Amino acid sequence: MSNHGENTEYGQLSQPDGRAVTPQPETLPLRLNVNGVIRQLDVDTRTTLLDALRENLHLTGTKKGCDHGQCGACTVIVDGRRINACLTLAVMHQDEEVTTIEGLGTPDNLHPMQAAFVKHDGYQCGYCTPGQICSSVAVLKEIEAGIPSHVTHDLVSPPQMTADEIRERMSGNICRCGAYANILAAIEDVAGGERR
Repeated sequence: MSNHGENTEYGQLSQPDGRAVTPQPETLPLRLNVNGVIRQLDVDTRTTLLDALRENLHLTGTKKGCDHGQCGACTVIVDGRRINACLTLAVMHQDEEVTTIEGLGTPDNLHPMQAAFVKHDGYQCGYCTPGQICSSVAVLKEIEAGIPSHVTHDLVSPPQMTADEIRERMSGNICRCGAYANILAAIEDVAGGERR
């Protein structure tokens, strides 16, 4: 038996006449610095950062792959760190700086990583490429900042720019076309040359 206003089956509320009514979603104002532009939104509190970027701001470069944080297609850079945009709520990033693939470069002025992906054919179908590139840019900054990975042997010294370091750090970004060798070559090119 359900009383007025109490939850019944599937999160619905009941009216005094017994009709079930689904409550309206709660929205909050959100302010993000996306690719250097301040954007103001009102979003459902359940909206992921990925959906806010794609559906609200129409920045469709960031891809929805698995929607479970397992493929990396949705990787963006938030306050300098890479994250899976499908695993975080947009409202958790109030006033933060978000960089998507659209913010890294343009067709007439490519980011060095974008140019390296073209040079080394680091893409096939292209679906995962935006996430791969955002992740690659952040990987180089992680290594430069001295952040260790699971394959870093010496935790006291700065990590070395090795193929194993890069592969480990990029392991969260899946390329179903199998362009991994070319992606590694592109990252190594931007890092300053071939290292093995």
